[in-house]
Amino acid sequence: MIPLLLAEGNVTSPARTPWGGHRIARVLKHGRIDEHVRIGESWELSAGPELPSRLDTDARTLADVLGAAPALLGREASRGGTALLVKVLDAAEPLSVQIHPSDDYARLAEGESGKPESWYVEHAEEGAGIFLGLAPHATRDAVARAIAEGEDLSALLSFVPVSEGDFVLVQAGTPHAIGAGVTLVEPQRVLPGRRGVTYRYWDWNRRYDADGRVDPKGAPRALHVDDALAVTDWSAPRGDAFLARARRRAGAPELAGAPRLEALAGARDAALTSDALEVWRVSGTGALVLPPHDALRSITVLAGRVEIGDLEIVQGRTAALPATRDAQPITLDRACAILASAL
Repeated sequence: MIPLLLAEGNVTSPARTPWGGHRIARVLKHGRIDEHVRIGESWELSAGPELPSRLDTDARTLADVLGAAPALLGREASRGGTALLVKVLDAAEPLSVQIHPSDDYARLAEGESGKPESWYVEHAEEGAGIFLGLAPHATRDAVARAIAEGEDLSALLSFVPVSEGDFVLVQAGTPHAIGAGVTLVEPQRVLPGRRGVTYRYWDWNRRYDADGRVDPKGAPRALHVDDALAVTDWSAPRGDAFLARARRRAGAPELAGAPRLEALAGARDAALTSDALEVWRVSGTGALVLPPHDALRSITVLAGRVEIGDLEIVQGRTAALPATRDAQPITLDRACAILASAL
């Protein structure tokens, strides 16, 4: 099965992601897309109705290619498409405090889906971190009151400093926000043909103009407080007990070292358990063999380059790897890449 290199430039507008920065264009993509525009999200692999990915070689969408050849999907063929969605995010400012429902949340509309996700930290500025889960003292009443009174909701969340190589699972029902100064890869699972739902608790009391710039005279972003409170898992563990099941500190990759394939979540021998996603990291220099895999996978190259057959995938590019029953030789050159598939 031949890897499918995906086109670049599938990015959100500043009005949609006003917190975005310049690292995606200037560093990861080396100016191959407009480096003067703030980019919050690059949708690297998307087969859904929002911002669909297209092949690098022609104008076909990934969804059209998979629909015409369902064997590329492997076990996901019964779904009628892949549930995998992969983004790269650059947070120059903190994102809103948000949460995702489970797929069976009663208030989901037709065509909507939950959105379990994961984060692999590509870059973090000194002191940067994420907000993940509730603080030990947070209660539903305290959270609801803070939102209603315009208080700083982050005081009721757990702040987790991060560094390159950190990996985090964000399950349904978990409050979260990416802090300023963090760039990451975000594999997600969204049921085929549907839109993944995000509910916002709070957006730092910010207001924006029509172009997504902070403006005290502008309008706030829409919040979804009732739904956010309703889907919050108030009984989830807090503190270290929560991080033990949600975080893996893989460390910065050794780009010049021997090639390595590390299971981060969901897969066999992975440190973290997930029923939604399988995620791996490949890194180093030299030849490596990917084991057979009965589902479509993404590979997003964050450093160096990766060769798979005749295809070279350089930093900032993503390819779709069709399901295969055969082992897949690859060659790494001072590389770090994230692979993911949906369960």
